[in-house]
Amino acid sequence: MLSQNNLGAARLLLQAAIDHDTTGREKLAVSADALAADHPEWAMLACDEPRLQKLFSGTAAKGPEPFTELIIRQENRGRVVEMLRASANPGVQALIRCRTLTNTIFFPPSTSTSGQAFDAALSICGLLLAEGKMTPGLSNALVTAAGQAEGEMDVTWAPNRNGISGAFPTEPLEQALLDVMSLGQRFNWGQLETFTAQIADAETLRLLAILIRKADRQLPTLFSAVVLSGRPAEVAHYLGSFSRTGLADLGAGLRSGTGGIREILARNQRWYHSNLRDRVVALGPLGVFSGSVADFCWLAPGWALAFKWLLYLAGGVLLAAAVHFSLPEVSTLERPLQVRGFHVVREILFGLGFLLVVILLSEPFLAQESQKAELSFRLRLPRVIGTAPVGLAHATSSIMQLNLLTLLLFFVIQGLIYISCLVKLAEIRRQQVPARVKLRLLDNEDHLFDAGLYVGFAGTIISLILVSQGIVNSSLMAAYSSTSFGIIFVVIFKIFHLRPLRRIYVLESEALAPASLPSTAVPSIATPS
Repeated sequence: MLSQNNLGAARLLLQAAIDHDTTGREKLAVSADALAADHPEWAMLACDEPRLQKLFSGTAAKGPEPFTELIIRQENRGRVVEMLRASANPGVQALIRCRTLTNTIFFPPSTSTSGQAFDAALSICGLLLAEGKMTPGLSNALVTAAGQAEGEMDVTWAPNRNGISGAFPTEPLEQALLDVMSLGQRFNWGQLETFTAQIADAETLRLLAILIRKADRQLPTLFSAVVLSGRPAEVAHYLGSFSRTGLADLGAGLRSGTGGIREILARNQRWYHSNLRDRVVALGPLGVFSGSVADFCWLAPGWALAFKWLLYLAGGVLLAAAVHFSLPEVSTLERPLQVRGFHVVREILFGLGFLLVVILLSEPFLAQESQKAELSFRLRLPRVIGTAPVGLAHATSSIMQLNLLTLLLFFVIQGLIYISCLVKLAEIRRQQVPARVKLRLLDNEDHLFDAGLYVGFAGTIISLILVSQGIVNSSLMAAYSSTSFGIIFVVIFKIFHLRPLRRIYVLESEALAPASLPSTAVPSIATPS
């Protein structure tokens, strides 16, 4: 930006570098101060624009100011309108002709006593068009909207390839004028021309204008993300997906320059930073190992995630195996109950449960509600009715996502308990003891076979407590699903697995019992004499 003599954009990038403690910012600050000192005539527009400097030469300005405030002054606005009238650019002429419109819905008409705002908005857009500071897509959309407003073009009032839509002929034009004017209220000319030169269509302009209005102190970060990445539509999409933390995450990516910003936008994921990991990596050789693993994760994220989960699973299996081999040897009486290989299955089940717990505790954003925001704010006339609340869809989708995650968690827990019961049933079936002993062993495992019910009740109680305390935003359906899954899995296990096996052992134990049945006396029938 400094090489292009654009002090305004350079200073906004510098402010973002200062806010996020980016290396090399001191050099940029010194260069910007030197360029400003060498060219005091650039103070008003914050860039080298000889024609515009001559146009606003009569304006007293101590430094750069928002361009809308500069253009709204009557003397400046009049000179700009006269200059635009003399322009040979057809798009500029289409905008100037819109000063005669009287059926506007957002702005008072230019011919009215309150038409200064409409003139100022047309002047800003006209200057951007005349100076070639708009992309072809955005300029075509603006000119098409101007033609629709004049009634000179056969443009339907539905979205088309230029991203133009509206319920009234002048609405698309006025919406674009509002967006550009809103940007001009926060940017000087150097910043405004740099920012609009990145935007390819009217819809992206609208979304970024909304984000700019909400950015407040994080405006330099948003500006830098759009300019450095060169992908304004992706920036708008990312900030729509992560409305609360997106700007902070993009600011963290600024420390890695253009590549860092583009990587975050391409992944469309939140930024996570661990201070504990930094302290561990600082311990000698772990730093080299961490660098290699980081490269692997960056180049093959799917394989890296699968490998991490496999290591967690192996860790759980090894913990369970350590507990198994640390137990004392069984007594002679219990040796017939030992079945080889079943401890391995139990260790794998423990590893799966360990993996589930570690994922829930270690994934920082897994249980958090969605931050997706519908950036659909539009000005509407009072007579237009039926507009749905903006936050309704966002709130509904967030609650639904949390409910699905809760349902999945309870289902997996009950599934693991169900499989462990099946393993225990298979182990008893293979034990070298009589059938009547197996029946007693099945009776002894009743509490294990009912564990799904106990865990289900506990999950429901904990969920209801968290909901009542406002800790989570889940619904009662998700809370009661824990008990429901427990009942379903226990019923399936007892009816389709436990009951048939009990029946077999009852028959086997009765068949092996001694056939000594008590004799039945035949009753005598007394006849009357």
